[in-house]
Amino acid sequence: MTKIDVQLFDHFPNTMKNISTLLLASVFTLALPVGCIVVSMPASAAVPSFDFTELAEKASPAVVNIRTTEKITVNQSGNQDDEMQELFRRFFGVPMPQQPNQAPKKRKPAPQQGTEEEVPRGIGSGFIISQDGYVLTNAHVVDGADEVYVTLTDKHEFKAKVVGIDKRTDVAVVKIDGSKLPWLPIGDSDKIKAGQWVVAIGSPFGLDNSVSAGIVSSKARDTGDFLPLIQTDVAVNPGNSGGPLINMNGEVIGINSQIYSRSGGFMGISFAVPIDEAMQVVDQLKSSGKVSRSRIGVKLSEVPKEVAESFGLTKGQGAFISMVEPGLPADRAGIVAGDIVLEFNGQPVAKWTDLSRIVANTKPGTKSTVKLWNKGKTRVVTLVTGEMEQDNKPAKTPEKGLEPQANPLGLFVADLTEDKKRDLKVSSGVIVENVDGSAARAGIQPGDLITQLNNYEIKDAKQFNALVAKLDAKKIAVVLVRRGDASQFIPLKPAAN
Repeated sequence: MTKIDVQLFDHFPNTMKNISTLLLASVFTLALPVGCIVVSMPASAAVPSFDFTELAEKASPAVVNIRTTEKITVNQSGNQDDEMQELFRRFFGVPMPQQPNQAPKKRKPAPQQGTEEEVPRGIGSGFIISQDGYVLTNAHVVDGADEVYVTLTDKHEFKAKVVGIDKRTDVAVVKIDGSKLPWLPIGDSDKIKAGQWVVAIGSPFGLDNSVSAGIVSSKARDTGDFLPLIQTDVAVNPGNSGGPLINMNGEVIGINSQIYSRSGGFMGISFAVPIDEAMQVVDQLKSSGKVSRSRIGVKLSEVPKEVAESFGLTKGQGAFISMVEPGLPADRAGIVAGDIVLEFNGQPVAKWTDLSRIVANTKPGTKSTVKLWNKGKTRVVTLVTGEMEQDNKPAKTPEKGLEPQANPLGLFVADLTEDKKRDLKVSSGVIVENVDGSAARAGIQPGDLITQLNNYEIKDAKQFNALVAKLDAKKIAVVLVRRGDASQFIPLKPAAN
C-alpha cells in the first residue's frame, strides 16, 4: 500500500529556482485505461469559464516572496557551490543547471575554519495585510531562520523582522519598514461554501507571482488539531506556503498551508488556514509576540455512537473526559473521568475536537460554565480556565487483586484491596484479572479498572457480575474502563446464555 502523507509545503533553497527550466521542459501525458467508458457532455453542460485577470492584477502587488537564511559555522574548508551541486545530484540525479549565458563561477577561496556564513534556508510566500508593512505567512516558512527577506512584485527587497510565530495554527507575522504599501483586504472564512471559486497566489518552486484557481472542496476539514482547515482543489505546491487563498471579491479567506500528497507535489487536495482563525492569532502576535491559550486539565476522546445510544443520548455528541489532571481547573470544579461535555460557555460541543478549540480560544483566567452529562443526568459546573502548558504524567500500572470471577462479557474481575483503593484514590470498582471474548476483542487488558457498567457505579465484583448476568444479549453494554490515569467508555456485546 502506498503511504499517503499530509505534508507542509517544504520551502526550497534559493538555488533551487534554477529547476524552473527543468519543470517547464517536462511534459506529462494522462492515458485512459483500456476498456474505460468515455462519457461526452452536451454543450449546455460545459464547465463555465471565468476571467481571473482583474482579480490577479489587483491582488498580486500585495503578495510577496519570502526567502530565509541561516548562519552556519564552517568547521572545515570546503566550497558551498560544491555542496549544493552534491545536494542537487542526490535529489534529482543531474548536475545543478546554470542560468542561461552564465559563465562558470570562479572558485572562491575556502573559508577559514570557524568562519560564520549566511546560507539560503528556504523559500515561501506571504501577503501584506496593512499599509505599514505587516506581512502574514506560515510559521513553518520563517521558524528557525536567522534572517528573513521579503520581496515585492516590483523586486524591492526588505529585510524583515519576525513579530511572532504560532506553530499550533502555523501562522506567523513579520514586519517590513514601509508606508503606503499594497495590501489585501481580509474576508470572512465562515461564510464560504463548498463549490465556491477561489484563487491562490504565491511562489511555487520559487516561481514568483504564480496564480492558480479552483473551488472550495470542504469548508471545515477536521484535522484533529486546534482548527479545522479549508480544503480546496487549487493547484498549490512547495513554495506556496504562506500565500493567500482569495475569494472572487479579492478578499483573503485563508492561508495556504498544507498539501495531501504521495509525491510531495500537488495531487488535487490542498489545505488552508481559515483567515478568521488566523486573525485571532495575528492580533495576539502583534500585541505580545505570543499566543496565550486556555486549558482545563483533561484528556479527551470521542463519544462512540454505540455509547451515546446506550446512555440515552440522541447521537454521538460531546467530548468524553478520559482523564482529569489533579489540581487543575476541571478537577477543582468536580469534573471526573466518564463525564461527557455537552457545552462550554454556552457553545455546543458537537464532537470532542470542538471542546479543545473552544477552550484554547478562551482567554486564560476566564470564569466559564461547563454543561456535563453522566449516568443519564446533566449538571453544570463553573471553573476558571488556566494557561496551556505541557504536563504529561506517566500512567501507573495496576496490581493484581483477589480471586477473579468470570462473566458473560468475557471479563474476569476481582475486588480491590483497601491498599489498592488508596493507591488509585477510588472508593469502589473492580480490577480486571483476565479477559476473553468480547472484552479481549475490545482491547481491555488485565490490570484495567472498571468503575461503571451502563449507568451503574460498580462497588464490587459480586455486584458487577450480578448486573452482567441480567444484560440483554441483543443490546450493547458499556463499561467505563480506567487504565493508569485515563478512562474510556468501551461498548461490549454480551455472550448469549
